[in-house]
Amino acid sequence: MDDLWELGFYGLAGHSASPRDLLGEATTGEALGLGSVFLSERFNAKEAATLSGAAGAVTERIGIATAATNHNTRHPLLTATFATTMHRLTGGRFALGLGRGFDMLFDVMGLPHVTSAQLADVIGILRTLWRGEPVIGHHGPAGDYPYLMQDASYDEDIPILLTAMGDRTLEFAGGLVDGVVLHTFFTDETLARAVAAVRRGAEKAGRDPSSVRVWSVLATVGDHIEPDLRLRKLTGRLATYLQGYGDLLVRLNGWDPADLARFRADDLVSGFPGAFDAIATTEQLERVTELLPDAWLAASATGSAERCAARIVDQLDAGADGVILHGATPAELEPVVDAYRKIRPSSLGVRTDLNPARRIV
Repeated sequence: MDDLWELGFYGLAGHSASPRDLLGEATTGEALGLGSVFLSERFNAKEAATLSGAAGAVTERIGIATAATNHNTRHPLLTATFATTMHRLTGGRFALGLGRGFDMLFDVMGLPHVTSAQLADVIGILRTLWRGEPVIGHHGPAGDYPYLMQDASYDEDIPILLTAMGDRTLEFAGGLVDGVVLHTFFTDETLARAVAAVRRGAEKAGRDPSSVRVWSVLATVGDHIEPDLRLRKLTGRLATYLQGYGDLLVRLNGWDPADLARFRADDLVSGFPGAFDAIATTEQLERVTELLPDAWLAASATGSAERCAARIVDQLDAGADGVILHGATPAELEPVVDAYRKIRPSSLGVRTDLNPARRIV
């Protein structure tokens, strides 16, 4: 069975109190032929370095990426060491994915907000260290570092991903990193514009626009999943995003801000004490579904396994190089993957290098 290098999944999708579940998810995903596992980070039981090592230890082929961790939560030498360790542990299957994170969370943690200047600076530091070169007397947006060094013998080819949403960040990413991870609940039109922004940024920087691998993120919640769980994975997840950065998602998709205002004004939403996908009851999620326009929830893959598989192809047709099937475990994705194999575009071919940020050749 050929590996589907263009498909990935999120390990421990959503909230999880049992990080050990990742071990089974990684091995099941690899057995299904999924090309990559992406690991998000939450400040509870989802620490990215630990999860990455666990996924690397129980797999042989599947690509592994953080999507994402934040550079401001670790010293750059520690981040460089994490990535080098994973690179060597997995035989080159690891990609370091970075992101901006959430300003409000960093405020309460006492951390500086992440800026593009910081990201460019820290990426330069990491690549210098991976080349086996020292960083001496550095004074830049990412901080002041008198002397950083890993090993003079190093020449590590470790690709970097960046999670991005808005046009400016997408263009910035296209000019700097090896791969870009987009966001869940992008319409197909928004996806196409995002891909164009990445390619435009690469071209402006004098890079080959096709050299930056772009991953879409597709909420994949088929009818074979139990109804209450479908509500949590679909309605609950979208509602949680709207709680955190609804204005940005609505603006990017060209949705009506009045619908967002009505959603936020509802008594259930305005007074809700946490994330909908974590603590809402089935009854509450049913109420939230009534508040959300059908078109918003349609920016996903739902229905039969065959319909979900067709939506994957839609993402590829819109310009994505790869599709991260979000919100479901590999076991839950099996019918969708089986259906996708039957309609997989023949032009994609077979690929043995499954690193999730490698250039596609």
